[in-house]
Amino acid sequence: MKTYNNLLHMYKKEMALKDIPSETMKVFLFELCNERNIDLYLNLDNEASEEFIEVFNEGAKRILNHEPMNYVLGYCWFYGYKLKVNKDVLIPRYETEELVGNILARVDEYYGDYQKIKIADIGTGSGAIAISLVKEESKLDMVATDISDVALEVAKENARINDADIRFMCGDMLKPLIDNNIHLDILISNPPYIPSEEDLEVSVKDFEPHVALFGGEDGLKYYRTIFENADKVLNENAMMGFEIGYNQKESLIALAREYFKDADIEVLKDINGKNRMMFIKL
Repeated sequence: MKTYNNLLHMYKKEMALKDIPSETMKVFLFELCNERNIDLYLNLDNEASEEFIEVFNEGAKRILNHEPMNYVLGYCWFYGYKLKVNKDVLIPRYETEELVGNILARVDEYYGDYQKIKIADIGTGSGAIAISLVKEESKLDMVATDISDVALEVAKENARINDADIRFMCGDMLKPLIDNNIHLDILISNPPYIPSEEDLEVSVKDFEPHVALFGGEDGLKYYRTIFENADKVLNENAMMGFEIGYNQKESLIALAREYFKDADIEVLKDINGKNRMMFIKL
């Protein structure tokens, strides 16, 4: 007989040897229970079914091979919304939830008297940012772009699942907006910003899409592309918001100043005290 508690501890040593956080398996078990309406904490010492044990063991083996838990599950939670994820999209990080929260605060501060706010999420991936913003703020008229058509299929499915009204466009960065003469009040992007030579964890390097990770030699390639073309898509009184690498503050401020000399530029720290968000108010 194997209880849920037994399952929880079965792979503990092996995970430690492979430097995988023990919390990962606990969350995986919790999600499998939640899918089946099983209250894990009330049933810890109850016997698990053979079907459950088989599903758990199959997933555990994939996790022990460093496959991200959310790919094993096939979904993640972001800003309270359930999103499908697979190898075609980056798994949204909790730091990005802070970006969403700060965007919403600035929508109230800068655009409180607007009836409709034209906004775009550039490089939308799974659609996490765009979907969360649209669900939380009804005034947003959202366009989401991505160069990957397979990523856009995932984003469209997530928008359908969460009943989010978003116009999706396939193309490189701002090109779809420029080609369709779309102008924005707010431009948001969490672009690939990892320098091409940076060493990554196995779970990221071997499983997540590189097109969504690497931002050229210095990690700033896609910020440059956006800055160079921003004047073609931004309205007056526009705002831009970005997720950034924790060590990119100074280089990004200097780069932004080349293009937006008189703008208000602000870099914010995340909950861990790392520089993670940059806002540019024109």
